[in-house]
Amino acid sequence: MNDADWTEDLARRLFEQRVVVLQGPLTEAAATRASAELMTLDAEGDGAVALRIDSAEGSLALALTLMDVIELLGVPVRALCLGQVGGPALGVLAVCGHRAAMPSTRFAWREPTTQMEARAREVGQWAQLRIDERQRFTDRVATAIGQPPAVVADTLATGAFMSAADALAFGLLNEICRPKGEIHQMPGPPIGFRPRR
Repeated sequence: MNDADWTEDLARRLFEQRVVVLQGPLTEAAATRASAELMTLDAEGDGAVALRIDSAEGSLALALTLMDVIELLGVPVRALCLGQVGGPALGVLAVCGHRAAMPSTRFAWREPTTQMEARAREVGQWAQLRIDERQRFTDRVATAIGQPPAVVADTLATGAFMSAADALAFGLLNEICRPKGEIHQMPGPPIGFRPRR
């Protein structure tokens, strides 16, 4: 089995277990795939969906769209953070019903960079759109984690890095996964990986 087949097989098995993976930059393709998988799992059953997040870059507009999808689902979404979560993915994490992280996860509070090509008369409109987008993002994250919008805006502006413990204290997480912590059974039967012959 080659790498592509193995990756596809793993993704299929995870999807069958109601697990959606958001890994790498939050691109249009990644946001579309995650949204489609979340909506499909919502339509197929009433059990919680597990969202695995390891994403530190991406588009604020795409994050807002994915946040809309998560908030409109009829099933709970339980996020687990791995590696590094930052920028727009912080908003995706914030709107999940339960937010957990591995102890070594790092959180990068930074605004995404944007680029544009436009006529000179459109620059002002584009800049205002980005300001409005950033304000909506900040307000939604603040509401979700119980912080004042000004605190979230300042944290994004300074580009703060947080450990999992810092993120827990800040309200971004509900728990940190630990070896002796409470174990939550994931929905569905065990995945049951078997070695290939």
